[in-house]
Amino acid sequence: MDSRINVTSPLVILHGDEMAQVAFEQILEKFVNAHLDIKLEEIDLSAENRLLTNGQAVTDAIDALQRHGVGVKNAGMTVNSQQLEELLRKHPDVDSDSLHPLAINSPNGAIRKGISGNITREDIQFRNLKIRRPEWVNRDIEVETMEFGGIKSSFNQLAHASGVVKLMFVGSSGDPVELHRRSVWKGDPWLLATNDLDDIRAWAHNFFKRAIDEKRDIYLGLKDTVIPGYDGAMRAVIEEVYRNHYSKQVGDLGLSYNYELIDAQAARIVANPPERALWGVPDNNTGRKLFKLVNELRRFGIPTRSAHVSISRMSAGGGDQYGSFNMPAQEDGLLKVVVDGEEKHARRVRKGDPILLMSNDRQAIKDWVTQVFRDASRKDKEVYFGLKREYMEYDEVFSDVITEVRRKLALEDTPPPSFMIMRPSSQLKKMISDPPRNALYPSQNLDGDIFSDISAALGGSLATASSIIESKDGTMLFEAPHGTAHDLYLTYLESEGREAHFNPSALIFAVANALETLGHREGNAPLTQYAVNLKAALTETVDSGVVTADLKGKTVDPDSEQVVDMAGFLNAIEGALRL
Repeated sequence: MDSRINVTSPLVILHGDEMAQVAFEQILEKFVNAHLDIKLEEIDLSAENRLLTNGQAVTDAIDALQRHGVGVKNAGMTVNSQQLEELLRKHPDVDSDSLHPLAINSPNGAIRKGISGNITREDIQFRNLKIRRPEWVNRDIEVETMEFGGIKSSFNQLAHASGVVKLMFVGSSGDPVELHRRSVWKGDPWLLATNDLDDIRAWAHNFFKRAIDEKRDIYLGLKDTVIPGYDGAMRAVIEEVYRNHYSKQVGDLGLSYNYELIDAQAARIVANPPERALWGVPDNNTGRKLFKLVNELRRFGIPTRSAHVSISRMSAGGGDQYGSFNMPAQEDGLLKVVVDGEEKHARRVRKGDPILLMSNDRQAIKDWVTQVFRDASRKDKEVYFGLKREYMEYDEVFSDVITEVRRKLALEDTPPPSFMIMRPSSQLKKMISDPPRNALYPSQNLDGDIFSDISAALGGSLATASSIIESKDGTMLFEAPHGTAHDLYLTYLESEGREAHFNPSALIFAVANALETLGHREGNAPLTQYAVNLKAALTETVDSGVVTADLKGKTVDPDSEQVVDMAGFLNAIEGALRL
């Protein structure tokens, strides 16, 4: 007789890459298939399969989520140019000239936009974790960012009517060429940003010279995988300068050079600051926030971590940098933004200059703000918005929408919770340096990515946080906020599977959340209780002192910790699971 719990509703499973996928397969076998009679609609979202299906796997994932309403997504790899070349060499039959963007870009933004979902990330409530506060006071770290160009020097405004925004380019031929078009509705914000290649090159020389003169380790952070035609173009120029002029001097002095995606790098540096470093964040919109945060931490340090931090990311509209059109200019010429036949802005660019055009959907912003307030009211959270509204029309729309939503909720006898609007840099500083008891920090896409990674790292690790994507129609996608753990995967491969060091907590929590949601929706009490018990088994395992290597020394009583590998951790959770 089958003793498994019968589940009527299918669960969408989106597979990923590397060490996270090794863990995911074991979790599904041990905690889903072994105890539940459930149909899993499984889709391979690995980088290789996205390439081989020319992005169709991403479309299939969106379709499955829309049909079934609940899913779990594993961490997937977004390939950089080198990794793409390796995959193409492995699969010579793939026509690299006809690849769809979904085949090579991050699938995350497409899936979130496809299901119109916004993201909330929170700390998992482990009672036994007592995080060591990093020593920040007087830490010798400096942040260097670009003064001009980028979003700071953008042209941005609100669409005065519904229509089409066209980005036109006039080069040596004299004929206007349409680079990109997108529809906007009245009130939607849009923005054009560019950066001067010579300014980037000059910044890179000054950056590396300063690091060498002051004998500082070098850190460089950009988001080149998600914004390849903008951040990727900047990275290429900066690293060319480094290779051709400074790499030997850096090596001779015994200094290190470290490039990383800016969200992961920010988490690493804030949670584990280097002794003496120059941190280059050339994107001045991000760089100024991190510059102010580092100066704050050097003065006051990081307080004891006792607050429950939640971060909501505005994602459904595909707005800000993540939903942008971005590319380097192909030749010298003139860029023009035309809205329904009327030229709104023009600027000169030179060959190689990074170009970024982004917009957002006012209705999606409204849906997001409504979700933020309702979530905060339900969980008794204070809300801290971060907006640059004093000099960015692009952000002013968020302020207007907040007022609209407040009035609408008041009419429905659902008054919004306590909230404040501040600059994003102040929002970030408050989250780290002065966190209130129970707060929600709504952020636009790139900010939210960076802020949530920092928060998760300070809360234990990226494996001790949860991530929930929720759409207005009720579609729910649960995921782990961490990446694929490439280094741990290499160790796993080299040891032929004998060394599996990975913290699967966030993936287990995501699976349990999805099962609990299914249980509520189909009125399946045994399934709901099983999901609750699975989360309890996870937290009780850590609370008993059984931890993976990333949490070593981070419990209340480090001397009584039992550090285990991934298999040992999964077995301990299985032993604690009440059936």
